[in-house]
Amino acid sequence: MSLKETLKNAAGLTKPEAFVKVDDKNRFYYMLQQMQSNRWKITAIVLGLFTLIIVGINAAVFFGASIQEDWKEMLLILLGAFVGNLNKVVDYWFNSEDRDKMLIAKVDEEDDTVEEIIAKRNAASTKG
Repeated sequence: MSLKETLKNAAGLTKPEAFVKVDDKNRFYYMLQQMQSNRWKITAIVLGLFTLIIVGINAAVFFGASIQEDWKEMLLILLGAFVGNLNKVVDYWFNSEDRDKMLIAKVDEEDDTVEEIIAKRNAASTKG
């Protein structure tokens, strides 16, 4: 496998594979894995672009490149937009506990018997 193919596979840019048949017992676990994989891809893209913007601005300052006033404003607007995206990434990773707990509980439910599921639901309804 060449370096180009390896990078494409790592970035998820290869052709989508055929439909993956997942066993009914493992469907939520598979979904959780896919969500985690997508989180990593989105995070890597946003952080990579943010790093490129910062490095580009620092390189321009270091080499004393003269930038027209119009382009300076555009670069600062672009930087501000990516700071907002970076904030969204941080929120997504650290403020999604309820959704993650729900998914993990659903994954745990897959291993339970019908009686255990009913008992858990009854216990939850009496608490709330």
